[in-house]
Amino acid sequence: MGRVTSRTRVRRIRPGNTDSRADSLAVEEPLEIRVGGEALSVTMRTPGSDIDLTHGFLMTEGLIDGADDISAIRYCDGIDDHGRNTYNVLDVSLRDDRRLPAGSTRNFYTTSSCGVCGKASLDAVRLASNYRLEDDPSTVDVDTLFTMPEQLRSLQKTFDATGGVHGAALFTTDGELLAVREDVGRHNAVDKVIGWAVTQRLLPLRATVLMVSGRASFELAQKAVMAGVPILAAVSAPSSLAVDLGNDNDLTIVGFLRGESMNVYSAGHRVLE
Repeated sequence: MGRVTSRTRVRRIRPGNTDSRADSLAVEEPLEIRVGGEALSVTMRTPGSDIDLTHGFLMTEGLIDGADDISAIRYCDGIDDHGRNTYNVLDVSLRDDRRLPAGSTRNFYTTSSCGVCGKASLDAVRLASNYRLEDDPSTVDVDTLFTMPEQLRSLQKTFDATGGVHGAALFTTDGELLAVREDVGRHNAVDKVIGWAVTQRLLPLRATVLMVSGRASFELAQKAVMAGVPILAAVSAPSSLAVDLGNDNDLTIVGFLRGESMNVYSAGHRVLE
């Protein structure tokens, strides 16, 4: 798995037994995103799918509309103490007529647990999407939803090795799997999936389901809205602000999707029994 995992020694304590053994950890490293050579964001992420992550981050933050707004993206001078490229700095060049929106030149700092920590004000927390979910008439059958958590879980190879990453998957409402990504940050996993869709020029993501391995937080709901995803499903609970956002934007939010049960919190007209 390359730099996705690392090995360490641990002392394992169990009832009546203590031993020393090797263990696998999910790698967490900073990724600095620059635009035109100027630092824009530092996010703590699991290396891998960095190009997808960058496209997803820029789109869900409202800084680009799609892949055509980017003319080039490349790794640059992230050098460690041994003179080796760490591949932890990406520089994005926008097309000649594209400029970042006013007020977006502030620096973001995003930890693996918080996707909105870099917001400069409360007004910046809610972003306006280019897509209206109420214009998407798609629906999903409950039996199709029931298959999604296990499909996602079966493809979480880094989680199998470490137990320390989140997963996100994009499905069609017919149950076809489109993409899966993992990361120590749940928001990064979602940005990687959405970024993949951006590079494939699939936006808006009509008739899709964004499936996440943890809870449905406000930030994940907002990313779904920004990408035109009509249905967000999670194996755990949504937050109150995520449900508010769902009600305001006709985003269907499904929580506690486990086995053969689920809770539908908003825009329930899309879930067919």
